[in-house]
Amino acid sequence: MEKISYLGQEIVRWRVGQSTFLASPEKGARLMNWNVELGDGSVRDVVYWPELKSMDDFAKTRGGNPILFPFCGRSFDQGEIYQWRAADGVRRPMPIHGIARQSDFRVTRLDGRGFAAQLVPNAEAKASYPYDYEFEVTYRFEPLALACEFTLRNLGTQPIPWSAGHHFYFTLPWSEGSKREDYLIRLPAGRTVKQDFNNGALLPGPKFQREESLGNVELSDTFHTDLKSNTIVFGEKGRPGDVTVKVGTSPVPAPGTTVVTWTPDAQAPFYCVEPWMGPANACEHKTGLHWVAPGQSQNFIVEIRLA
Repeated sequence: MEKISYLGQEIVRWRVGQSTFLASPEKGARLMNWNVELGDGSVRDVVYWPELKSMDDFAKTRGGNPILFPFCGRSFDQGEIYQWRAADGVRRPMPIHGIARQSDFRVTRLDGRGFAAQLVPNAEAKASYPYDYEFEVTYRFEPLALACEFTLRNLGTQPIPWSAGHHFYFTLPWSEGSKREDYLIRLPAGRTVKQDFNNGALLPGPKFQREESLGNVELSDTFHTDLKSNTIVFGEKGRPGDVTVKVGTSPVPAPGTTVVTWTPDAQAPFYCVEPWMGPANACEHKTGLHWVAPGQSQNFIVEIRLA
């Protein structure tokens, strides 16, 4: 593990076996890049990070793994976007994907196998999510895998709602000369839904094959829920190097657990496979919404592994 300079800022680099991980623990607890040295000496990017000219728009950069907390996606209150209504009946602002990716974090652990960092709420974060809590993100790096665990501790006297998640940007395609159509994803979902961007409602989604091509444009912006297994696999047809995403430690995830598939267009050099605790707007429709009782804590863990 070493600290290095990046565009005038300090970030951290880990080399664990064949893998190299880059992260900025203090800026959104952001994993930036994961790449692997292959047997022939070439390097494969697993988690994508673009070339930046400055750190000005770091929080909004399409790359790495932005942390989505306390809620994922677009929140609505009675049809008004970027708002939510807490149990006290008060409407409050809620940015898309919540408050974590644009927030500062305080490092609580930094060693040769990863880091832990705790969110430091600023005035905007406190206005959006006015609770007494600790939210910690912990990364553990392995030679061909990583695990990321969220921990929300309720330090107050009222239950705290949350439905957090990840926004992994995976490099795709990863083999020279291959196309998106050459890649398949296996998602054990019993139901798919889409979000109505006018009012936040969940609408019935398209049906997919057990193994679906990542070239299928209908996959983008789809929420896959009612998961029958905690394991999602995607990769290039007939070739090694599959990516396996495990959501939680139970064979079947908690009700409401969701995996989102998203890409902005067919030319993007990445494809997002995003494990969420629940679909977007969970604070209104309640699917995948979790509550942490006073004095208690809850965890959400995801593992990414290369075959």
